[in-house]
Amino acid sequence: MTRTPFVRHFGKCAALPRANVDTDQIVPKQFLKRVERTGFGHGLFHDWRFQPDGTQNPDFELNRPEAVAATILIAGANFGCGSSREHAVWALAEYGFRAILAPSFADIFTANCCQNGVAPVRLSGDEIDELVRRCRAGRGAYRLTIDLEAQRVADEAGFNAAFTMEPYGRDMLLRGLDEIGRTLLEEVRITAFERTRT
Repeated sequence: MTRTPFVRHFGKCAALPRANVDTDQIVPKQFLKRVERTGFGHGLFHDWRFQPDGTQNPDFELNRPEAVAATILIAGANFGCGSSREHAVWALAEYGFRAILAPSFADIFTANCCQNGVAPVRLSGDEIDELVRRCRAGRGAYRLTIDLEAQRVADEAGFNAAFTMEPYGRDMLLRGLDEIGRTLLEEVRITAFERTRT
């Protein structure tokens, strides 16, 4: 499958500076009834976004007016821990996020991001703290540029930070491919190898 390549993204930020946000918090288990990759956006952070009566929780970070239409999520350490459910990334993407910035991610969550068009960008804890501060001070007007080619994150007020990403995942994001699409780039070599087999 192909996705929109992630080369450079300029977008509005929302801050969710909570550590150890696991995949069951990102999309709770009751929403895991679909086999398609769509239909999960409503379930994103469901137990935090909604109160027991179904109304929005006004205290939850993403329900605040300044978080509306954000495409970059600034998060805490160990984001995406817990189960390996790919649905968590599907929910984040359908909600509108193109990138997650955090000091660390769970390994399987990182791989799921890369093959679903969401850039998992690791920055230092101090850099994340500074971005959270700037995001809150911006009151809904704070934006960042994430340049995956140059592996840099910058704003228009002097913040500039380098990051690194594992080359295979970065290549999938830059090309807009999942692992099947990435494998099919080698179709000629695969076919040639298969012809040598008896």
